[in-house]
Amino acid sequence: MEYVIVKWLHILSSTLLFGTGLGSAFYMFFASLTRDARVTATVVRHVVIADWSFTTPTVILQPLTGFWLAHLAGFPLHSRWILWSIGLYLLAGAAWLPVVWMQIRMRAMAANAAQDGAPLPAQYFRYLKVWVALGIVAFLALVVVFYLMVAKPM
Repeated sequence: MEYVIVKWLHILSSTLLFGTGLGSAFYMFFASLTRDARVTATVVRHVVIADWSFTTPTVILQPLTGFWLAHLAGFPLHSRWILWSIGLYLLAGAAWLPVVWMQIRMRAMAANAAQDGAPLPAQYFRYLKVWVALGIVAFLALVVVFYLMVAKPM
């Protein structure tokens, strides 16, 4: 029963991690394209809240439950698929950390623009381009990690 509970937590947290990331990216990207500072400020504020509320806890829970599952199932941590999963997870995390920093900055830029009745600044859109590029890296890395979790190729 312990294995089933840990596996459920691992799958649930990976779903929240992936789903929150993809959903937040979708809404933030398309809200930003409206160039409406009020809409963008509201959406980016909620994206930052979602990252702290859902993404951050699952980023912590994923490796804990993953290592626990590997231990319970008797998979050696030096298995190629586990090493690839860890590496890709770290790559996704390395892309995510600057994204979080940028989102906080973008939230402030959008809030200031909305408050002043001004357009979003050019810096916002420079950040948005990098934010999208890093998001694609993190997305692709996690897609491969999902495959490795399911297939466990030896």
